[in-house]
Amino acid sequence: MADTTANPVYDVVILGGGSGGYATALRSAQLGLNVALIEKAELGGTCLHRGCVPTKALLHAAEVADVAREGAAIGVNTQLNGVDMVGVNKYKDGIIGRLYKGLQGLVKSSNVTFIQGEGKLVGKDTIAVTTAEGVQNVSGKNLVLASGSFSKTLPGLELGGRIIASEHALKMDFVPKSAIILGGGVIGVEFASVWKSFGADVTIVEGLPSLAPNEDAALSKALERAFRKRKINFKTGVFFQSATQDDNGVHVTLADGTQLDAEVLLVAVGRGPQTAGLGYEEQGITMDRGFVLTNENLQTNVPGIYAVGDIVPGLQLAHRGFQQGIFVAEVIAGQSPLPIVESGIPRVTYCEPELASVGLTEKQAADKYGADQVQTYEYNLGGNGKSQILGTQGFIKLVREKDGPIVGVHMIGARVGEQIGEAQLIVNWEAHPEDVAHLIHAHPTQNEALGEAHLAIAGKPLHAHA
Repeated sequence: MADTTANPVYDVVILGGGSGGYATALRSAQLGLNVALIEKAELGGTCLHRGCVPTKALLHAAEVADVAREGAAIGVNTQLNGVDMVGVNKYKDGIIGRLYKGLQGLVKSSNVTFIQGEGKLVGKDTIAVTTAEGVQNVSGKNLVLASGSFSKTLPGLELGGRIIASEHALKMDFVPKSAIILGGGVIGVEFASVWKSFGADVTIVEGLPSLAPNEDAALSKALERAFRKRKINFKTGVFFQSATQDDNGVHVTLADGTQLDAEVLLVAVGRGPQTAGLGYEEQGITMDRGFVLTNENLQTNVPGIYAVGDIVPGLQLAHRGFQQGIFVAEVIAGQSPLPIVESGIPRVTYCEPELASVGLTEKQAADKYGADQVQTYEYNLGGNGKSQILGTQGFIKLVREKDGPIVGVHMIGARVGEQIGEAQLIVNWEAHPEDVAHLIHAHPTQNEALGEAHLAIAGKPLHAHA
């Protein structure tokens, strides 16, 4: 290949065009910086093409399937005649295509130099990019590493055939008759929800003691109750041991000796940082198990090199990547943005029922303040008119520092993810229950339940028992 070196030295060069990378590029350009954005695959990264967006499209299709199946219960004579995965995928891909086209136009109109190719850090200010034309060295006064993440697997378990990861599951043109899912976290419970709604027999295996183990214990228990009601099978507190596959299916052995059989095995044990072979360690960047370590300004130990998104330890969420990208761009531009507080980042799991949370769990609050300095309240959605209309069960749980602000909001129920906006304002602005109780929440909405919960914990319940 020819070796050509680009002449311009950019203010900012970004390796990775996913959520964190393109957010850094757009904000940097807004601030008048000269920006180059390098991406080996599609602009938009995992979230747009192989993660958040396509998964949620499947979950909406699953919701429509459930509505059709259950219409007679509310006097509407609908029935589910089947799920056409070719049609579902066409719908999903159409959404991705429109968003992708819009993002491409946005980056182009922002005068960001987009370079399609595989990049590698070869100096403290230089990334070598292998493109169709050859190798191009791209230099910048500041480098931002945003190389994203990959689907992890387990030792001795190879992907292939009937053993798949989430990106393979998103491309399936059929609904499996049965599926085993390794991992009861976000990815696992979302796919379990989709496949069950589409008619599959699903079993989740989670090594930790509960499903959604990173959520407040009350949410995890409520999700397990809901999944039992939906006849989604799960085994918690037991680890995977081995798996084989043949023409009849995949056969899984667990550490307790349990044997499970299914048509497919989905490995959903989390995502790892995509940093191997990219030259980070060779340039002296401090790493930990593949993650890039940074300070409070998301700067690595190498001056002028920053990192954002899934390669930075913490929540692997697209909106975290967006905000980190904006933050780094402003730091590079000489501004002083407010630091990002990890516990203040909203989290939503889009299974049925949905989980939505922000702030500290009850246990985290007790560890921080002392158990006797924490107050909690659960408002049951049974008292909420819109929740009754939707036919959903669940609750909103508030965690409060005694006589102080709300430090955590945890919700479960259909569509509760739509309430996370106000919840994150409450937690991040350190609102007291009385502050929120004074606000008027429209009736009948599910948002009203958030207001009712604060009325109750403030000592003046309306549609709730004291």
